[in-house]
Amino acid sequence: MELTIRSLATRGVGFGTSGVRATVDALTDDVCYAYAAAFLQVLGRRGPVRRVAIGHDLRPSSPRITAACVAACRDAGAEVVHCGALPTPALAHHAMGLGVPAIVVTGSHIPFDRNGIKFYTPWGEILKEDEAAITAATVNLPDGAFAGGRLVAPAPLPPVDASALAGYVRRYVGFVPAGILRGRRIGLYEHSSVARDVLKEILAALGAEVVPLGRTDVFVPVDTEAVSDEDEQKARAWVAEHRLDALVSTDGDGDRPLVADERGEFLRGDLVGLLCARFLGVRTLVTPVSSNTAVERCGAFPKVVRTRIGSPYVIAGMSAPGAEAPVGGYEANGGFLLGSDVARGGAHLAALPTRDAALPIVALLGAAAERGQPLSALRADVPPRFTSSDRIAAFETARSQRLVSRLAADAAALRGFFAPLGAPASVDQTDGLRVTLASGEIVHLRPSGNAPELRCYAEADSPARARELAAWGLKAARAGAE
Repeated sequence: MELTIRSLATRGVGFGTSGVRATVDALTDDVCYAYAAAFLQVLGRRGPVRRVAIGHDLRPSSPRITAACVAACRDAGAEVVHCGALPTPALAHHAMGLGVPAIVVTGSHIPFDRNGIKFYTPWGEILKEDEAAITAATVNLPDGAFAGGRLVAPAPLPPVDASALAGYVRRYVGFVPAGILRGRRIGLYEHSSVARDVLKEILAALGAEVVPLGRTDVFVPVDTEAVSDEDEQKARAWVAEHRLDALVSTDGDGDRPLVADERGEFLRGDLVGLLCARFLGVRTLVTPVSSNTAVERCGAFPKVVRTRIGSPYVIAGMSAPGAEAPVGGYEANGGFLLGSDVARGGAHLAALPTRDAALPIVALLGAAAERGQPLSALRADVPPRFTSSDRIAAFETARSQRLVSRLAADAAALRGFFAPLGAPASVDQTDGLRVTLASGEIVHLRPSGNAPELRCYAEADSPARARELAAWGLKAARAGAE
């Protein structure tokens, strides 16, 4: 049976900000098989694909989707290196070391009733042009292999190759000085993150006393760009109860960090990215338009490049001509991408051009330890600009796109929409609608690329005001889109 990948959009399956995303019900075995087969077909234009590394997160649906991808690889004649449940950056790191492509089954931070698939070439995460080529592909499903969208005879997953996780631990334990975290009590909010065990191993190997907290087998959709009130309350309570120097965590697949200081206050992801880049001595820094403008104001980076939101755009920006090494990038969620090798204190860290949570966690804890200061002190020499973000869930993408398009095209409508806040001074349409007001405050409306959600990013001179602006933006958008 012949299947065109583009036709799967009618089932609600397609590429989002990073990777294929859809509901679990829409990600049937034949759909997942088809996407994996299309990826191998596109990659095969550059040469034969003999091995593929595959891994997944801890979502209930992930093993089934992984089995469908494994079947596609085997039918294409490729050997499967099954790395089991592990962080997305750990799989990417392992695959790049082997010089093979990779497929990781994960929905990242989105709710458990959704999932996704990310693809990696032997050189790193695929770019938007690769996504376009996969979408344009036509594949053949084997006769009789599927019934009702499910594999008729799914084969058991291969034995797990544990070397991927071991290599990921060595990557960070060998980069910062041994025992750098000795004497520090670090809380680890484990929830359902696939990175919980390996992150504990890394921190303990660096000398930290790790206090595990909140472990669960029920999937928890932790969004590092929109931390819930419940998680903020947990952080403050845990830090006080266990006398912690910091509390760390990640999203579901371990590529977005969550870091709270000794007071239980979370550091925004774009601040985490800035501080990580400074620790690494980055000279060319690439980050989406939604990130805090403190990155330009701090003066620490000779070149700052702004992109659309999504790791493929950051990766493209890092590889653009004129970038001075070391090259790094981060997203507003804190996930850090290393575009070139870095040398620091006689140690070497190889490039890893995909979002990673372990690197910024190690970098921030290491920076505070080197200074002999609490984690909160790292904020002191960063310009006092604060960001906040939130979202409206179950908000149809077409509806939010109509609102953004109308405001962008009609200056009078734009002025009327933002009148309660003051006059718009400039408009940036790099990704969504980012309005800088005459006061210097920023409100940014953007339809999500991963789910039917409308996101609002805001920036101001105080945390409280940034939160007010984000809440105002969503309320106004809901009313304006009716």
